[in-house]
Amino acid sequence: MAEAADFQGTSASPARRWIRRTGAVLAGAPLLAGLLQLPAAGPAQAAGSDTVSVSLDSLSPSAPTDGDTLTVSGTVTNNGKQSVTGAHVGLRVGPMLNTRSAIDSVARHSDDLQAGTGSEVGGKYVENFSKLAPGVAEHFSISVPVDKLDLGEDGVYEFGVSLSGQTSAQSWDQVLGIQRTFLPWQPSEADTKTKTTFLWPLVSTAHMTAKTGAGELQTPVFLNDDLAKEIAPGGRLAQMLELGKDLDVTWVIDPDLLASVDAMAGNYRLQGDNNTTTAGTHQAVAKQWLAGLQKAVAGKEVVALPYADPDLASLAHNGTRVTGSLSHLKDATDVAATTVKTVLHVTPSTDFAWPVEGAVDPSIIKVATSAGADRVIARSDSLQETAGLSYTPSAARPIGGGTTAVVADARLSTSFEGDLTKADSATLAVQQFLAQSLEVTAQTDQQRSIVVAPQRMLSASQAQAMAAALKTLQGGTWSQAQDLTAAAKAKPDPNATTRIPSTSAYPSSLRKQELPGTAFEQIARTQDKLDNFKVILSDQSRVVTPFGRAINREMSTSWQGRSAEADSFRSGVEAWLDELTDQVKLIDKSETKLSGRSATIPVTVQNNLVQPVGHLVLRLTSTMPTRLKIGGMAYYEQPVEVSGGHSQSVKFTTSANANGRVTVIAQLYTEDGQEYGDPVSFDVKVTEVTPTVMLVIGGGVLLLVLAGFRMYTQRKRAAARQAEDDGPDPAGENTADDPGNPSSPGDRLPEESDASSGADAPEQPSDPAPDTAPENTDPSGTGERVDR
Repeated sequence: MAEAADFQGTSASPARRWIRRTGAVLAGAPLLAGLLQLPAAGPAQAAGSDTVSVSLDSLSPSAPTDGDTLTVSGTVTNNGKQSVTGAHVGLRVGPMLNTRSAIDSVARHSDDLQAGTGSEVGGKYVENFSKLAPGVAEHFSISVPVDKLDLGEDGVYEFGVSLSGQTSAQSWDQVLGIQRTFLPWQPSEADTKTKTTFLWPLVSTAHMTAKTGAGELQTPVFLNDDLAKEIAPGGRLAQMLELGKDLDVTWVIDPDLLASVDAMAGNYRLQGDNNTTTAGTHQAVAKQWLAGLQKAVAGKEVVALPYADPDLASLAHNGTRVTGSLSHLKDATDVAATTVKTVLHVTPSTDFAWPVEGAVDPSIIKVATSAGADRVIARSDSLQETAGLSYTPSAARPIGGGTTAVVADARLSTSFEGDLTKADSATLAVQQFLAQSLEVTAQTDQQRSIVVAPQRMLSASQAQAMAAALKTLQGGTWSQAQDLTAAAKAKPDPNATTRIPSTSAYPSSLRKQELPGTAFEQIARTQDKLDNFKVILSDQSRVVTPFGRAINREMSTSWQGRSAEADSFRSGVEAWLDELTDQVKLIDKSETKLSGRSATIPVTVQNNLVQPVGHLVLRLTSTMPTRLKIGGMAYYEQPVEVSGGHSQSVKFTTSANANGRVTVIAQLYTEDGQEYGDPVSFDVKVTEVTPTVMLVIGGGVLLLVLAGFRMYTQRKRAAARQAEDDGPDPAGENTADDPGNPSSPGDRLPEESDASSGADAPEQPSDPAPDTAPENTDPSGTGERVDR
């Protein structure tokens, strides 16, 4: 935000401005008197600036009002080599700070003796130490009624805790250490309260893999059990839930986190070495956390980020040149609302996009809105004021095309970054946040809507400090809570900037952490493989859903600055897809030998998946169709369907035109013509039909003919004897051999006799057996015997 916004607004009333100036002067008078009592800041004092460190561990209440008693506690540590004698800890009230920049300046030099010390409250409101030995830390606690601080006009006051004493090298009373902070003073309700929106993010890293356990239940597989640690009592996410449930905040949730915890609430497994898994055991913890979250968000505003919180900046800068990248963002946005509603039973808002750290440029805005979001959460250190405003404007800014930039305040949003595990750092963060918030309200009588968007993944200590500040703010006198949607709809300040910074202005520190273009190329390759695989499946959802969500996780903002982990995750997803795809494949074949001019060749397709596959075509191609044809052509195709866990043999008819070896290639294709899996090549050796074999065949045919003739003559003789035994017919005529009788056996052809004999007729001697012994024999005695 431009520095001009730090100064007192011209829209404030003249009386109010006069009071503030007068109060600042009067507040500075005690400081001047205090400084006059100290020796000049010469080399000796400068040398002692690091003698004693002062830690301010607690300041309560953080924003006192009339009638309160302020309690300050902490520790003092002698870092020098000499003992400090006649030491005492005192409280000091400095001048009122009239600008946000003044607050920044005090925070930067909070322990610098050269920056001034303010006036000590003195009297009985000190804690004495007769001697402070080197390297020893001493605890202190001082309580003082607020009315003893002589605070004047409402506003932010510099406030310090100092250690004064003497050393053998400096035998006069002096300030040897100090810690400055801020004391917000707004004892009565502000004339115009600031509407403050505070985002409470529930975001984590990727925890689930694309794998699911074998069988129909599809048990999810997790990378590790880190998520269980986060949601267990005392964990980061458990504390975020516990702290946030009593605050008036807007919950900003990554649906992937909800889906992961929901999966953990049932049977789940943990990925191990060598493609092994072990059973997860934290179902109770997951159920407890989800139940608590469902209760916490009831009646509150919930904003759902796109699934897995995709990195909009990386996508805009490195992903749009890769075909299909934007479709993943659309898919992640579409599934977000369904996931949140299913798990939490609330309908979230999906209108907001949140680039990392609120940094924007034209390409990021374009990508952010491409999936349907019309509100982009930016930050004031990116979309900076250029109009010279003397106050902080409201967050909502129309930036064209029906899109609203919701500009979070940078100072407030970054108040809880860094290491806040120590009590003194957390206390200073809380006091600085409250000071900046009160100073925003004091800038002008115009009511504004301010948004606070902290870092996505706060540590437990950061969340604790943030919650402490929010409790004070929401129970205070100068701010009122507002949800994010209301802030986005608030009337924008006509003088606030709406100009999106150029791409060249995007922070280089953030660019270095982005996913590279090669990451999006790998994502596209994985998606292509998934598209090719899913078409053969009878139940696509068993594969498309887990892999689709895994691809969303590959684009997550959580990979920023974690390139090695991101590479490993993407490679793991692709490798698992390759392994699944390879479960449907052709079985290798050895050399096949044809001892005749035609035969059938079997090719086996194996399916090791648990579900049936189909929509596949097996193509057999002859590399020398002039010598060997498949189904009468150079290649021939047959559809393939294979049940889960089975193999299917597909037979192809071949015809040989010449002897020799021919290479045949078997390849699976999907129905849309895409190759599936690796081809299988094998040789087919065609051998000539020899004269000896032909002689054997001819002899066999001759024997059949002779046998048929013999059977015919035997029938003729038997019929003649039967006629003689029966004697002449009643007319005295023998019709057995009567040439004029059409039923006479003596005149029937063999074909007629066989036809009339019905079931008792023998096989026709002229019909050769479909398979003769010589043709079914492998002449070489080696190789694969074909099915003919």
